[in-house]
Amino acid sequence: MPDRNDVLLFEQSRSRLLGLAYRILGSRADAEDAVQDTFLKWQGANHELIENPASWLTTACTRRCIDMLRTPSRARVDYVGPWLPEPVHTATGEFLEDGQLLASTLSTAFLLMLERLTPKERAAYLLHDIFELPYPEIAQTLSLQEPTCRKLVSRARENIGRAKVRHLTPVARQEELLTAFETAISSGRAAPLAALLSDEIALTADSGGKVPTIQRILHGKAAVLDFLAQARQWWSTYDWSTTELNEGCGIILRDDGMATASISFAYDEHGTVTNIYIMRNPDKLSRLHEAGSIE
Repeated sequence: MPDRNDVLLFEQSRSRLLGLAYRILGSRADAEDAVQDTFLKWQGANHELIENPASWLTTACTRRCIDMLRTPSRARVDYVGPWLPEPVHTATGEFLEDGQLLASTLSTAFLLMLERLTPKERAAYLLHDIFELPYPEIAQTLSLQEPTCRKLVSRARENIGRAKVRHLTPVARQEELLTAFETAISSGRAAPLAALLSDEIALTADSGGKVPTIQRILHGKAAVLDFLAQARQWWSTYDWSTTELNEGCGIILRDDGMATASISFAYDEHGTVTNIYIMRNPDKLSRLHEAGSIE
């Protein structure tokens, strides 16, 4: 039987580890697996030799995530259509780190930016710029020299364009968009929605090839509005609910209580919608079946 105090120490770090793993992997299911593997390793460790349990757990979880990223099963060369991170409910507080919500770093836009990085660039950047670990600790976690870690973080900052995705759009603006979006689908009046969209807006749908959807990214306001006009015939028959997805206001469409699609958005610093993300992959929707409306 594991020692009760050791289990308690782990549970105190669980939400932080889950948040770290999800940001690295882009998958709630994989993140939970990484955290569980970390717990099993923690159970088998000699705790008398561990001076800093939180640091030990962060190191173990990060290394497990990097290993998972490198496995052949993570390769997306055979993935059908565009890939998006698994959407997650964030109103529950499961992704709290040290009592502070790092909202902008859970957005779909930010997670997609992270996909540009190598596994070690991603880990080093998250540990330093997001979780605020010092370079000596990051070097120990990644088994690298400190100057190498600094270079990894520097390259990551250049690649992801941090200033473009790390901002929070006011909730009132997001709710305005949701109202306009639903109005466009329910009544066909697209003018209020069109006024909120960037001319260069992109719409991405992820089905994993498992259900029908568009297999390419749509670019431009005209193409996106044309697609939404066609989507009316399918979406208007579903049950709609608004909820908090990846720290933003999103929509879940359900059929007989089962989530068939989630819709989320990205905004620029002026509150204009730059991206629409539609999740249709049933595997990635399985955790959204239960209602999670904004209260």
